[in-house]
Amino acid sequence: MLPYSKQKISSTDINNVIKVLKSDFLTQGTSVPRFEKKILNCVKSKFGFAVQNASCALMLSCQALGLEKNDIAWTTPNSFVATANCIKHFDGIIDFVDIDPLSYNISIQELEKKLVKAKKQNKIPKILITVHLGGQPTLQEKIWKLSRIYKFKIIEDASHSLGASRKNEPVGSCKWSDLTVFSFHPVKIITTAEGGFITTNRKYLALKIEMLRNNGITKDNKKFYSKKNISEVYYEQQMLGFNFRMSDVHAAIGISQIDKLKSNILERNKLAINYYKLFKDSGIGFQKIDNLSISSFHLFIIKVKNNIKLISHLRKHKILANVHYYPIHLHPYYKKLGFKKGDFPNAEIYSSQAISIPLFLGLKKSQQLYVVEIIKNFSRVL
Repeated sequence: MLPYSKQKISSTDINNVIKVLKSDFLTQGTSVPRFEKKILNCVKSKFGFAVQNASCALMLSCQALGLEKNDIAWTTPNSFVATANCIKHFDGIIDFVDIDPLSYNISIQELEKKLVKAKKQNKIPKILITVHLGGQPTLQEKIWKLSRIYKFKIIEDASHSLGASRKNEPVGSCKWSDLTVFSFHPVKIITTAEGGFITTNRKYLALKIEMLRNNGITKDNKKFYSKKNISEVYYEQQMLGFNFRMSDVHAAIGISQIDKLKSNILERNKLAINYYKLFKDSGIGFQKIDNLSISSFHLFIIKVKNNIKLISHLRKHKILANVHYYPIHLHPYYKKLGFKKGDFPNAEIYSSQAISIPLFLGLKKSQQLYVVEIIKNFSRVL
């Protein structure tokens, strides 16, 4: 089967892991700090933290921003459920903002309308989580301006967009947000097998996240509340945190993977351009890529009629395709919270038409041609 995406592991990645396995430290050694430094050099952010996965990163980000029971937080319904779940893990009150029908990202117009209404009702969100679908950056500078007016904090869920940029600003720089989250799942731009990352320019958030990912513990005696018990073995738990640290084994993969980030993005963009050429005059719809942005093309999304039938047809021809995503608000858990069909029509229409087709490092042009021909032949008989 031709997958919609997969990892690409080199001999260097493997050798890096072997070195760690032969070392004295499988966790809390030198590999995680080295990996963190490399990521920060790429995204131009001041502080960064490697964690177990992006779901953990989202939870830590919400906790660092002080999300508590009955605090309001918004996100988009067009994402993986973890983007919304992190709000509910803290008993926050969740709501969604519909997507733009062309970019498939959060709609600036819908966001502004919702904020105006929320201000009148005294229900402005404490946090907004934006999502860079498929690697296409959101119009983050416009969202940032709204946050200055309405006083909400921003988390960028950039799980898809490491290596992408907006107005020559790397995603993850946090120029237009408080925190940014990345994913290093095997199908993402780079992988650590499982892994996530948080970036920020806010020192107070960095200090909190550093402790929160380590069970709320600090070993820095300068930060101790108690000055009586200071010793080499003493540590303090100062807040309720989690063990969300990344291991050195996982970071070892990332250390060599991140060195290939630029070439990975270049290859993904070349594959996307080839798809555009092959689909020319086919009537197939595409995600609109803003001309001020460079996408990482984690996903290549097309829009067709009868997407589920086409996915089934593709699988009969040994091509795995998928839908990213079924609207979060229509999952049973969120329907129990009161959301229903028709609440966010753009996201619902999108999910009935969108398909993510194969795009990954090492995909051959002949394989792309095969995918396109199968889709075109199916479309002709509709």
